Amino acid sequence: MENKQDKPKVLKNKYIPTAEFYSQIIDSLQDYSIFTLDNELNINSWSSGSTKIFGYETDDAIGEPFDIIFTAEDVKSGIPKREIEIALKEGRATDNRWHIAKDQSLFYAYGLVFPLIGIAGEMLGYVKILRDLTERKQSEDAIKKYVKELEDLNTHKESVLAILSHDLRSPLSAIIGTAKYLKENFNKMKPDDVQELLDLLYKSSTDELDMLDYLVEWARIKYASDVFTPTKIKLTEYINKVFETLNETASINTINLHHEIEADTTVFADGKMLISIIQNIVSNAIKHTEKGGTITVSAKSKDDKIIVQVKDTGVGMSKEIMEKLFTPQMKILSETRKKNKGAGIGLLLVKGFLEKNGGEIWVESIEGEGSSFYFTLPIEKPVYKIGSSEEIMFDENA
Repeated sequence: MENKQDKPKVLKNKYIPTAEFYSQIIDSLQDYSIFTLDNELNINSWSSGSTKIFGYETDDAIGEPFDIIFTAEDVKSGIPKREIEIALKEGRATDNRWHIAKDQSLFYAYGLVFPLIGIAGEMLGYVKILRDLTERKQSEDAIKKYVKELEDLNTHKESVLAILSHDLRSPLSAIIGTAKYLKENFNKMKPDDVQELLDLLYKSSTDELDMLDYLVEWARIKYASDVFTPTKIKLTEYINKVFETLNETASINTINLHHEIEADTTVFADGKMLISIIQNIVSNAIKHTEKGGTITVSAKSKDDKIIVQVKDTGVGMSKEIMEKLFTPQMKILSETRKKNKGAGIGLLLVKGFLEKNGGEIWVESIEGEGSSFYFTLPIEKPVYKIGSSEEIMFDENA
């Protein structure tokens, strides 16, 4: 009987993967950018997935510094170097951030970087892996924006109803009361008294109409789908148009209107909205500036935006009013109305227009010395907004 232990052993051929085999696997991962860096943080290998995502061909990328895939803001903030430091300290570094491609377009990616160690323990460089998550990021941002808009709609709904019931209904009741008094006592009244009441009725009625127009326009822009056609336009042309419209009102009060903006300054915005933005702010400045005062409009560029300043030498405002200036606060609207300085809702309209155009507004003021309203608008058509009000972090396995 043959002993099983005497059977000859059959040797199986062992396949040892080559570097070419691993290279083929890496190049097959088209949804990932995989590349390596040398110890000086220069790119020394580049996958076909990297070419697809970043747009750089292999020959273009090899020898380039690690920085080329990061935005200028991140490079300035030292993000690339920080990633490497964390990878050395903890064995790996992960992040979610916007990166920049060869054509300067932005995309959102999950990234991983770790040190590349040789067989003998020597430091060979680093491996960087990225996965493009732009579509997911945009979906997440769209959902967050939609939820925020629903929350805002619910909040402002109450405020709008309060404005309608108080700042419109109450004065309208007074108008009706005055008209009733005239109707019942017209034949007994002196002509001068009749004229005085008619002047009061006219002013009150026009004030109501102005406020209603502001309110409807604000609600329409903030919540309704309307024609929105932003283009690249010269800022000075729109400043001059507003000055022509308001120059007579300013002249009556001997208020000097002038701007210090270069002729070639441009912004990317909707023209009709820009006119309304400038007109509301300058008109507001005229109402709050004493005779002989000055209103100056200036602008400067910062990063990818233009910051416009409308400065007046008017009465200024308190910190309390500034804090509530761009919210539909019943008390503030009523106070400004009583002081015959306008409905105040014009600034809500301005804020809505600016948000629609990718800008923002704020104010600085000193009581008795004047106010400066600042607003921003993009210089060029925005590609993507880098970052959001709430940072989104994705799972590494996403």
